[in-house]
Amino acid sequence: MSDVKPKELGAGMRLLLDIGPLILFFAANYKFGIYTATAAFIVAILIAMMISLALTRRVSALQMFSAVMVVVMGGLTLYFHNETFIKIKPTIYYAFVAVILGYGLIADKPILKSVLGSAYPGLDPAGWFKLTRNWALFFTVMAAVNEAVWRNSSTEFWIGFKLWGAIPATLLFALANVPMLMRHGLTQDEATEVSEPGPVE
Repeated sequence: MSDVKPKELGAGMRLLLDIGPLILFFAANYKFGIYTATAAFIVAILIAMMISLALTRRVSALQMFSAVMVVVMGGLTLYFHNETFIKIKPTIYYAFVAVILGYGLIADKPILKSVLGSAYPGLDPAGWFKLTRNWALFFTVMAAVNEAVWRNSSTEFWIGFKLWGAIPATLLFALANVPMLMRHGLTQDEATEVSEPGPVE
């Protein structure tokens, strides 16, 4: 049996694999419309997952769940020719992650640590609790915002919200947690690797 440990992706590669499929979705929508964009999104996220698997020999549970959501909700969008399915996908993803993290807080189980533990090895238990709480609240808010936006605006506005609202908000929120994390054991080197807990939706 090999003792070689799985390779950890750098922050830049993780970001590329998370955001790359979305960028392709936005570009395809601009050129061809939401249905072609949805098909491209499905293909791109499967390729990103295969690249992650090839490089690290594993795929996180959140990455897998995100990919399944894209394939299922994207597939329903194409099959029924109804864009509602792809619009509610982020809501389901955000709500699911928020519930799982919330359960971890209530049950005192380090669910987020199992996802990001290798990235923040020096973080103390209080830091993990605060990080989990913060992301649970963030994803709850994002689920509500996505629902409000897609139900009360055009498809183009919703796509613009994802590009110029949801993605920057997620990345900025990750960075906003760094000072707190550093007070709880995160090193300067680890701080440069900070990323969101799962694919950007």
